[in-house]
Amino acid sequence: MNRRLLKNIPGFLFFITFLFSAHAQQTDKIYLSGVDFEHPVQWDFYCTDGQNSKVWTKINVPSQWELEGFGEYTYGRWYKELNQKEPSKEEGFYKYEFDVPADYKDKTVLIAFGGAMTDTEVKINGKIAGPVHQGGFYEFKYNISPLLKLGSKNTLEVHVWKHSANKSVNNAERRADWWLFGGIYRPVWLEVSPKTQIQNIAVNPKMDGSITVDLDLQYISKNVVLEASISDKNGESFPAFTLPLKAKTTKETITAKWENIKPWNPENPNLYNLKLVLKQNGKILHEYHKKIGFRTLEFKKQDGIYVNGTKIIMKGINRHSFWPEGGRSTSKRISELDVKLIKDMNMNAVRGHYPPDDHFLNVCDSLGLFVLNELAGWQNSYDTETGTKLAKEMIARDVNHPSVIIWDNGNEGGWNYEVDKVFTENDPQKRIVIHPWADFDGWDTHHYPTYLTGMHRFNSGENVFFPTEFMHGTYDNGHGAALEDFWNRYKESPLFAGGFMWAMLDEAVKRSDWKGEQKFDSKGSLAADGILGPHREREGSYFSVKEIWAPIQFQPKHISDMFDGSFLITNDYLFSNLNSCKMEFKVLKADDDILYSDKTAQEISSGNIEIPSIDPGETRKIKFNLPENFFEGDVLSITAFDQFNKEIYTWTWPIHKAKFYVSKFLKVQDLKAKALVTKTDSVITLKGNDVTVTINSQTGEIQKISNKTSTIPLANGPRFIGMKAKLKDIQISQKGEKAICQVNYSGGLSSIKWIMEADGRFKMEMLALKNASGGDGFDGAFFEDKINAFGITFSFPEKEVTGIKWFGRGPYRVWKNRIKGTTYGFWEKEYNNTITGESFENLIYPEFKGYHANLLGADLKAGTSSFKVFSESDNLFLRLFTPDLPKNAFSGSSPQPDFPEGDISFMYEIPAMRDFKPLEQQGPQSQPTNIRIKKGDDGIKMDLWFDFRDFRF
Repeated sequence: MNRRLLKNIPGFLFFITFLFSAHAQQTDKIYLSGVDFEHPVQWDFYCTDGQNSKVWTKINVPSQWELEGFGEYTYGRWYKELNQKEPSKEEGFYKYEFDVPADYKDKTVLIAFGGAMTDTEVKINGKIAGPVHQGGFYEFKYNISPLLKLGSKNTLEVHVWKHSANKSVNNAERRADWWLFGGIYRPVWLEVSPKTQIQNIAVNPKMDGSITVDLDLQYISKNVVLEASISDKNGESFPAFTLPLKAKTTKETITAKWENIKPWNPENPNLYNLKLVLKQNGKILHEYHKKIGFRTLEFKKQDGIYVNGTKIIMKGINRHSFWPEGGRSTSKRISELDVKLIKDMNMNAVRGHYPPDDHFLNVCDSLGLFVLNELAGWQNSYDTETGTKLAKEMIARDVNHPSVIIWDNGNEGGWNYEVDKVFTENDPQKRIVIHPWADFDGWDTHHYPTYLTGMHRFNSGENVFFPTEFMHGTYDNGHGAALEDFWNRYKESPLFAGGFMWAMLDEAVKRSDWKGEQKFDSKGSLAADGILGPHREREGSYFSVKEIWAPIQFQPKHISDMFDGSFLITNDYLFSNLNSCKMEFKVLKADDDILYSDKTAQEISSGNIEIPSIDPGETRKIKFNLPENFFEGDVLSITAFDQFNKEIYTWTWPIHKAKFYVSKFLKVQDLKAKALVTKTDSVITLKGNDVTVTINSQTGEIQKISNKTSTIPLANGPRFIGMKAKLKDIQISQKGEKAICQVNYSGGLSSIKWIMEADGRFKMEMLALKNASGGDGFDGAFFEDKINAFGITFSFPEKEVTGIKWFGRGPYRVWKNRIKGTTYGFWEKEYNNTITGESFENLIYPEFKGYHANLLGADLKAGTSSFKVFSESDNLFLRLFTPDLPKNAFSGSSPQPDFPEGDISFMYEIPAMRDFKPLEQQGPQSQPTNIRIKKGDDGIKMDLWFDFRDFRF
């Protein structure tokens, strides 16, 4: 191999080069299939077994044949959780005719397959094109020039085996926790090139503009020269270089350097078009184009991973190439959609279990994501011969993508050590090779570490730590829940290089063989791991991650009457100064009847916030001038946008405290009347205007609520969550126009005072844990040592509920360890029974049922049973019913923590959501609460107002 330095072309010769380039001979790419599964071409097809088998018919190419109605569906855990016999082994036979012009006589024609599952034999005009290809995730090609009939029709025949004849291929690819499909699922095309050509290149472009290019050449004759140039996205060209080539050269390495290059990184994904031209005596023989990015990779053991001299932290997600109607057949549209969603979550990295579609890597290049590109091998490896061949195919296709920064050799034991060297030998950039989940060669990629993972791996570790899988998200468990704790702890280590959550998508395939109402199959909890639904529906954790991983981080702050418009913010970018972003504020105000009408909050003031120069890692103050009407507002909203005008996140704060909002939004009637209270041995009755509340004298629980037209079925409460209490006595009294019933307790609860106003407003004043003491017949304490839930609960039937409008954090439900991602506002949502990870036929987001944070006011819509509630207590959670459990979950999937009894609850503590690890292996936000009572404490108060009145103002 020769290493040659290209020299600058003089200006006149460069002008001549430009003229000739208009007639350049490039490699033509001619599709025999469709470009993707959304734009297919029909071929003749025969399937040997399963649906629609043993008859010649038509099939779309590219596609997975199961999705087209052929063969049998197989999931890769057939041998374990599914406890099934060996998977289906159907075979598919394809035929297609295509024309070949006579002028292909002096050209080289390759047939290329983007991917076929799994063993693939190709014939042209009845003759074998080459060895059977084994391995379902790789692009492969055959030179078919000698087999073609020029100037006439040619017949392509493809035989695809779903099950490989190579045991190691089946073990690596098809004994895996994913769907197993069959067929030609990526495009098929011809590459038509002149005989003298650049076959392939491998580049190593550095951040300083220098580059080496390894070239594979063919049929180089005398007097052939190579010219190299680049141009940027605006078409501006840089000086070109040239060098002569020796006749019969098949491999060459050239070097060059361009000045004033803008390097590539995921925050500034600058790309250039590299143009390589073969010329002979001024005539263009072949022209080769490749998009490249200039960036310098450095891998320093016991230190970190550097890009362009900056130590990086990867905020990543694992992604399958998947679409419900296409299986592994996707499209550029889907790739663009996925990368934009990943970027919108403020992530900067992505990993898969096999090489993704080439168009996905192109989008990662252009929009900016780090990519870990993986040779398949899920807990089992390819044999050395097969692994070597497939690794070479992967590297040949993907080596030039600037987004690809690391090679993965297999996954979770699915590596072959003998194949590691193949990457080094074929990659001029010398990217590191990792074994995901292993502590290998200085790179610790431990899967699903606990919060306190240590004992050399972390606390006293010597290796760079970046778990290639963590925060497992079955049924929206992990992802946002507990992420903040894990992330903050791991960042404490200077050896932390980031992590990759599992996974991006719920892989629910649309079954062509299911005739009932249910159409989508995720094999229960096996494939329901996504932060997105199968059609990219956004689950609650999506927004949690978006806030936690935002490159702008606000330090905690309450808005009070001392607020001066200032905040402290931290730059969490890797490469960008925050002054490249813009920020704006809005002050939102709601009319006082917003919860009694269809009105929405309105913007009463807005403006821009100047962001000073803040380098990555720095914390500085920002400040805006408070508008004169600021404290007339209800919510402050601040939104930041990056340099490409993509929203980074919107943060919100209530401008006032809970009592202010009660006095503003709870309607008061001025009536010349008074409320009344009466007591018998069985009930206490409080009546104000047209509202009557009956309380059981023996239990202290609400028994019945009615107004002038209907009954409100909020009853059987308050019952106590997280504490023990016994009824001591009940006292009634009149205080002016108010009627009062005070229920006194012994135990953890001190008292609940019910106050009926003359106009029918009904208030609850609860006092807990004040002067609590032993005795009174209690065994042990009045509350658990470890409290996962604390508050009060009522019964309320779901059947009439149609929706809710509320003021508080929303619109998604929360868990104790997943509050981030919700914002203050006035929200509305309709009643639904969405089971995240299962309700694929009707995924309605946000889910209706569950816990909702920072309740300030709500209107529960239930026809004539509707009522409103307002909180004078800040930081109160509203529990709306109990989400349905998945019907098809496998044991151990832990779809959600246990809910307390009742239907409508008001709580100060709610349970945490586990991820792949039990709660005790997660961080502080996931742990139960401890309560300590001391003499003199004021106790815990909860003040609520209920409006059961049947009228509109």
